[in-house]
Amino acid sequence: MELIIVRWLHILAGIIWIGLLYYFNFVQAVAMPKAKADNTAAGITKHIAPLALLWFRWAALVTWIMGAYYLERSGVGIGNAFLLKGPAAAIGIGAWLGTIMLFNVWVLIWPNQKKVLGIVPADDAAKAKAARVAFLASRTNTMLSLPMLFFMITGSAAHGLPLM
Repeated sequence: MELIIVRWLHILAGIIWIGLLYYFNFVQAVAMPKAKADNTAAGITKHIAPLALLWFRWAALVTWIMGAYYLERSGVGIGNAFLLKGPAAAIGIGAWLGTIMLFNVWVLIWPNQKKVLGIVPADDAAKAKAARVAFLASRTNTMLSLPMLFFMITGSAAHGLPLM
């Protein structure tokens, strides 16, 4: 029963994380230039983006922790997965991609978005640079999300682990 709950928490947090990632890249990034043009961007940057980023970063962390816990408790072994040993290699590739994505969220996206959104002080040049770094890290995560899901699902199936 414990593994079922952990797996569901991993999947639920992952849906929130990747859903928000896609929202930022396919909805908000496209809408912001239009919102800036008609002077409605302040509502997004003041109210929506900070809350969405809160859910985004914590969902990323919960997804990773629950996934690592599940790997260890399911018998795959987190060490086997991260060292890409034998049948754990496929799920390990997915775990590595997820780890890179988690790093991007906490080390590149969030600290830079705090500058862009004015949560921490930054001049215009620093905000422009921060926006570019956050944008590139977010797009990288978007590109990594599909292979990550592929390898995690493939790896789960190879171990006979339930997908649900």
